[in-house]
Amino acid sequence: MSAEIIDGKELAHELRISMKGEVLELKRDGLTPHLTVVLVGEDPASRSYVRGKQKATDETGISSDLIELSVDTSESELLQLIDKLNEDPSVHGILVQLPLPEQIGEQKVIESINPAKDVDGFHPFNIGRMMSGGDTFLPCTPYGILTMLKSKNIPIEGKHVVIIGRSNIVGKPVGQLLLNENATVTYCHSRTKDLKNHTTKADILIVAVGKPNVIKADYVKQGCTVIDVGVNRLDDGSLTGDVDFESVKHTASYITPVPRGVGPMTITMLLKNTIKAAKGLSDN
Repeated sequence: MSAEIIDGKELAHELRISMKGEVLELKRDGLTPHLTVVLVGEDPASRSYVRGKQKATDETGISSDLIELSVDTSESELLQLIDKLNEDPSVHGILVQLPLPEQIGEQKVIESINPAKDVDGFHPFNIGRMMSGGDTFLPCTPYGILTMLKSKNIPIEGKHVVIIGRSNIVGKPVGQLLLNENATVTYCHSRTKDLKNHTTKADILIVAVGKPNVIKADYVKQGCTVIDVGVNRLDDGSLTGDVDFESVKHTASYITPVPRGVGPMTITMLLKNTIKAAKGLSDN
């Protein structure tokens, strides 16, 4: 028997229809949520992500603009731009596309964004609010994963969640979000000994390592829910995840595909955060 697929593209489409209605209501009240994306350099993956974000904002009626800066932009120039955007009342959300060129400190840039406009959810203020279970902007990929689990009514409370990967963007925050939902959370990473011993005990397995097909069926407990965050391009140009989908789908109860999995949800939660930011700033 095959696992039920959690189709992120389909769920994202449903959520965006709802958001489109919400944005229309806001526009009737004279408020148009606006997202400004800043892209530094010519990284092809970043450019692809930005295109996806622009398409998604158009789809939901959110206003957006893209500021493109050359790869040799200095840190001080970027920080000056962010200061201007922080002060601009027409800008509700600011997203600086990562990674940045080596001459620019990513953490410094993240911390320079007004937390009330930090729709990526990476500012230490918002991370702290998330850690303590407060109302805040949640990091988009973890937020998308949580939304996918809830869309299928997959039990989280009291369940054992194993996360492979400890990045600040996915691994650490998704663990905290699920801990906030009363899961028991285990983090695994490149220094973990006997990885299989941990993964085979998981009720929910979240894989975010960036290596194609590293998790096979023998790493997964029967009936486990498997969330594959990885997107890897193979030599033939096709995309695959960190999980060997064809073998694991016969062991898992639920599984996310690649593509059509977590990716569309990440952008959708960015839109949700932008709407939330517009409402919050308009109330101040």
